Amino acid sequence: MIMALKIGDQAPDFTLYDSDKQQVSLSDYRGSNVVLLFFPQAFSGTCTKELCSMRDDIAYYEGLNAQVLAVSVDSVFTQARFKEDQQFTFPLLSDFNKEVAQRYNAFYDEFVFGMKGVARRSAFVIDEEGTIRYAEVLESAGDLPNFEAVKETLQELS
Repeated sequence: MIMALKIGDQAPDFTLYDSDKQQVSLSDYRGSNVVLLFFPQAFSGTCTKELCSMRDDIAYYEGLNAQVLAVSVDSVFTQARFKEDQQFTFPLLSDFNKEVAQRYNAFYDEFVFGMKGVARRSAFVIDEEGTIRYAEVLESAGDLPNFEAVKETLQELS
């Protein structure tokens, strides 16, 4: 069983393809803070609401030297369409093989409609050195991360 990551742990590095079919690694963002979001499925209501709120506040995050990365098990093609439809300005990453969500313990073995292996809605703040400074893995896919706590953590880092 994979242990839950906690504040003070080193964030596991990863390399995934983004919606532009480019490889993106967490380590590419060393020297910046990262808001790493896992979301269950593109185009679903709560996921759209969550990522639109990030889009609408992107200047705030950028002002705190933070890069937003959003990860789901959707394909790069689905991510590209979702990004285009919603005009997201941050990378959407495809964890199609379900490895990264599992390493972050942000994973549903069983999800709705009989689906297996979907990213669990989660938010992590990772500092410039790659250390986890905030970790929230939600039980219910209908809940949103505590964006105020994410922002407070980023303010403390800046």
